[in-house]
Amino acid sequence: MSTEAPVAKRDRTHYLYIAVIAAVALGIAVGILFPQVGKELKPLGTGFVNLIKMMISPIIFCTIALGVGSVAKAAKVGRVGGLALGYFLIMSTVALVIGLVVGNILQPGTGLHLTPEIAEKGQDQIAKSEGTVDFLLGIIPETLVSAFTEGEVLQTLLVALLAGFALQKLGTKGEPIRRGIEHIQRLVFRILAMIMWAAPVGAFGAIAAVVGETGWKALQSLAVIMLGFYITCALFVFVVLGLILGLLARVNILKLLRYLGREFLLILSTSSSESALPRLIAKMEHAGVSKPVVGITVPTGYSFNLDGTAIYLTMASIFIADALDKPLSIGEQISLLVFMIIASKGAAGVTGAGLATLAGGLSSHRPELVDGVGFIVGIDRFMSEARALTNFAGNAVATVLIGTWTNEIDREQLDRTLNGRSPFDEATLLDENASDASAGSGRDATQRTPE
Repeated sequence: MSTEAPVAKRDRTHYLYIAVIAAVALGIAVGILFPQVGKELKPLGTGFVNLIKMMISPIIFCTIALGVGSVAKAAKVGRVGGLALGYFLIMSTVALVIGLVVGNILQPGTGLHLTPEIAEKGQDQIAKSEGTVDFLLGIIPETLVSAFTEGEVLQTLLVALLAGFALQKLGTKGEPIRRGIEHIQRLVFRILAMIMWAAPVGAFGAIAAVVGETGWKALQSLAVIMLGFYITCALFVFVVLGLILGLLARVNILKLLRYLGREFLLILSTSSSESALPRLIAKMEHAGVSKPVVGITVPTGYSFNLDGTAIYLTMASIFIADALDKPLSIGEQISLLVFMIIASKGAAGVTGAGLATLAGGLSSHRPELVDGVGFIVGIDRFMSEARALTNFAGNAVATVLIGTWTNEIDREQLDRTLNGRSPFDEATLLDENASDASAGSGRDATQRTPE
């Protein structure tokens, strides 16, 4: 009797994601046949993404506060965070170099001619970018609660870390608070599960709008850079990340991506990896990675481990330079590469953030190239999907790797999950057993496997 209910839940959510696929196809058809109607449907997609963003701050706070608050020693949190940041820096640099190499091979912007009207769109993006100092100061919220009301991921991360450390110091006196946060977490995930049933409507509106605004003709002249970017991202995920995950964690990349298949579909329909952030946290915990590792690695990775954005920044820079007949020398490319390593850290995984970061980086390094940013505005929405998918895959791989390196992962639970023997509860988005087992120290989560 106990096994019948989960099967019914999985069937219902299965139909939901079939509906998402159908909605995407219908949205493309409406955008092509009735472009004006498609443009007017944009609020549907925007509304759905806003509903998801509404849940990000409370989910991050609950996950990190519980994860950090349950760790006996603050040194463990520092070790996980330091290891994660070091890995993110290395992988972002690798992604930037790959984008630079592919951009030089394809040279997709050669022979194109930009018009003044297109150039003006590039200038509009400068105001949307922010400098490194502003980015760092922006991590500190104006008030303790403004991090939640403004929806800033890094601000929420800071408040959650402080709350987690405070729970550590309170010891047994903080136990009622920790239990209260656990109940809030269950409520938040239940709300998120309800919101997910609006995914087909959101996907339909978002796809119909972008196809209606862009059309197919605008994509034809930019097919080289789009195709090259998609292929580069695929090679990065399946070859680079696949080798690292297989050699260092003994995990098959294909099994991990299949486990996260519904999240990839959600990202594909919204072109924002943030839409799947809450589900990634829940699924990584269910897969056996301890709460402290998931709570620190995933939110931090969403601001510092943007592999897809890194590839995009270097490829787009070379594309724009070639299109303006102002190609970059090797020395200038290396200088721009170093700059983008820093600039890419401000491109939190929100739709359009990569475009603003590109404009900001070019304006501070080669101002005359900013005019060309407007040329890729039309296809940025499509390239944003590949960026978001690659960013998401990179963060999922990073979570497994950090968990492995810190010995904070249940290998048997991971194997069961990736092989389909321990299905994820789509109704609650919570693993009650894992939550209880990891309520103590983070190491408890790695030692709860039966002998």
